[in-house]
Amino acid sequence: MDSLRGQFLVAMPDMGDERFRETVIYLVGHGEEGAMGLVINQTLEDMRFTDILEELELGNKDELIRLPDRVKNRQVLRGGPVQRGRGFVLHSSDYFRVGNSYEVTDDIFLTATLDVLKAMAFNEAPSEALFALGYCGWSPGQLETELQGNGWLTVPFSRELLFGLPIENRYDAALGRLGITRASLSASAGHG
Repeated sequence: MDSLRGQFLVAMPDMGDERFRETVIYLVGHGEEGAMGLVINQTLEDMRFTDILEELELGNKDELIRLPDRVKNRQVLRGGPVQRGRGFVLHSSDYFRVGNSYEVTDDIFLTATLDVLKAMAFNEAPSEALFALGYCGWSPGQLETELQGNGWLTVPFSRELLFGLPIENRYDAALGRLGITRASLSASAGHG
């Protein structure tokens, strides 16, 4: 199977694992060693970006209070069930740190260090970014088995889906990119 890195997975209605019900996952890695992705359409309801900055002491109280609302109120995503205390930032290519930023595609990067959080808060870079706690991981061959078992649909990359749309609209929008809706989606859809 060709690598699905840089594409989306959309959970089928009969997904057996409740943690992945109606999820859209952006795959940051997929190969012989397994796969890794971040859920991009589920938030941690009781947590905001400034909570993270405060907890990690990435700014004093006065600095954090003066942050613009768009920074203070940035949503924190539930990236997945693995290492839920670890943060990951998916972002545009206008932010890159050698040794820290992982190139997913030519214009999408993943960084999991404190410097990217500081940049997001105080330097307005990267221009597009999602912050998630935790990730989704698959052992070698596991994702392929789930795909063959109709657990997921694959959706080609869309910048709007990743960064532009409101989080609550991403599942329906991902289905729409395939020309289907929740109503038309059947648990018996197949992969050839």
